[in-house]
Amino acid sequence: MPGFVNKTIGQVIQDTARRYPLNLALIHPESGVRQNYHDFYAQCRKIARGLMACGIKRGDKVSVWTTNIPEWLYLQFALGMVGGVLVTVNTSYQSHELEYILKQSDSATLFVMESYRDINFYDIVRRVIPELDSCEPGRLVSAKLPLMKTVIYIGKRESTPGMLHFADLIKMGNDITEQELDDRMKALDDHDAINMQYTSGTTGFPKGVMLTHHNVVNNARMVGDVMGLTEKDKLLIQVPLFHCFGCVMSTMNCVYHGSTMVVLEFFDPLKALEAIGAQRCTAVNGVPTMFVAILNHPDFDRYDLTSLRTGIMAGAPCPEETMNQVRTKMHCNEIVIAFGQTESAPVMTMTRRDDPVELRVATVGRLLPDIEGKIIDPESGKDLPANIQGEIVTRSACVMKGYYKMPEATAEAIDKDGWLHTGDLGEVDKNGYFKVTGRIKDMIIRGGENIYPREIEEFLYQHPKVVNVQVIGIPDKKYGEQVLAAIQLKNGQTATEEEFNEFCKGKIARHKIPKYWEFVDSYPMTASGKIQKYKMKEIFAGKYKN
Repeated sequence: MPGFVNKTIGQVIQDTARRYPLNLALIHPESGVRQNYHDFYAQCRKIARGLMACGIKRGDKVSVWTTNIPEWLYLQFALGMVGGVLVTVNTSYQSHELEYILKQSDSATLFVMESYRDINFYDIVRRVIPELDSCEPGRLVSAKLPLMKTVIYIGKRESTPGMLHFADLIKMGNDITEQELDDRMKALDDHDAINMQYTSGTTGFPKGVMLTHHNVVNNARMVGDVMGLTEKDKLLIQVPLFHCFGCVMSTMNCVYHGSTMVVLEFFDPLKALEAIGAQRCTAVNGVPTMFVAILNHPDFDRYDLTSLRTGIMAGAPCPEETMNQVRTKMHCNEIVIAFGQTESAPVMTMTRRDDPVELRVATVGRLLPDIEGKIIDPESGKDLPANIQGEIVTRSACVMKGYYKMPEATAEAIDKDGWLHTGDLGEVDKNGYFKVTGRIKDMIIRGGENIYPREIEEFLYQHPKVVNVQVIGIPDKKYGEQVLAAIQLKNGQTATEEEFNEFCKGKIARHKIPKYWEFVDSYPMTASGKIQKYKMKEIFAGKYKN
């Protein structure tokens, strides 16, 4: 397709290091790492040679279970150089989920850090792979994980039976020549799978989304172009690297455009404010809940954010008030909205920097230059005209290779004509601007009426006491489903159900007014800050059994 570049991840980092050797590549405030592109690339090469010495071949699966530490970034690009498939592991996983992913992905190698918050990764790995206690490092034989051979530890612990240390890997790389690495890089194909991410598995088992160099590089290219990102920009990366928002829309985006990655180990609103101020960041990516937390931090006014210009808000609908505050109080006048899913590597549509604010709030923008998309009738599959709601589908060279070892699920997601069925409901106007109105499975059907949570949420955001709201359907014997609104109030506020019922009366249709009101302090979330509505349904369905 016109516009697409045919480069591997290794070629991208190599080209950028040649073009901008002295440009800052990585700033990692927590660990004190500060590297220009020449040094960052050199470090990635050392690790790539270590991976080859470890026996990692093109197509081998390598799981990485860490927070946003420098080693994660080195591994992303080093694996891209040697053709190893980076299997990203969510930092909120526990033993059952880890074992499933290591097994389903056929991972031969696992990189693991010590711990994160209250989860000790090191201990969990030892529970999942008890054979580590008695094996020689790099020669693991596991009953549950027959393909797993090597576990590599990143951290300060000195004694790690059965595991190699990250420093060992770099030393091992001395046995591989620079020429051998160059030969490996030249042997790769940009249509090889290079990244595998597991969908959250809200229904059934998690599925491994296989993304290629081509998918990832080109999506990052288009995303950065829409942001206007150049070698002069510094992007604050506070979203987890194990999701596409982190490793495509943030790190790959920066490296493709020669920009600086300012990486936080995990999201913290105060650390975000400090990093933006101290490093003079020009861009910031995040989900709406992150922006809300930054804006509402008590020390917000102490930090100078005037260097900011742009950024991406994605992963959830953006309330208008939040968008306006990000534009004015955070100085991100060119902030854009992005929409997509992991299976499309991930971005399909974006608003543009010069779009009017109302378009940046009410829509998810237009298709990226080299991406196709349309609205179809979910039942018949027929194309629908402008302003009629249906399922959003997309087709492009950014669409995944498929789900790993799940051909039936792949065939269900990508039809015979190459269209990826997103499962999202939406519409497109005559100017090509898409709106997301809900998930097909999020839709509430009450007494035969289709109710879209997004519509009610947007209305309730107008209430002066509301900081956040999530609307879900609760099973009901009489109507099939009833509407429940879980409201997060602004600090110091109190409210009653009666107050909210009065607020809704006469403004939205009676069947859309929530039957149940819950006032909550927080919502169940994924590690990347996305609210898990299916978990909310489980919690509240038990409470309102009828």
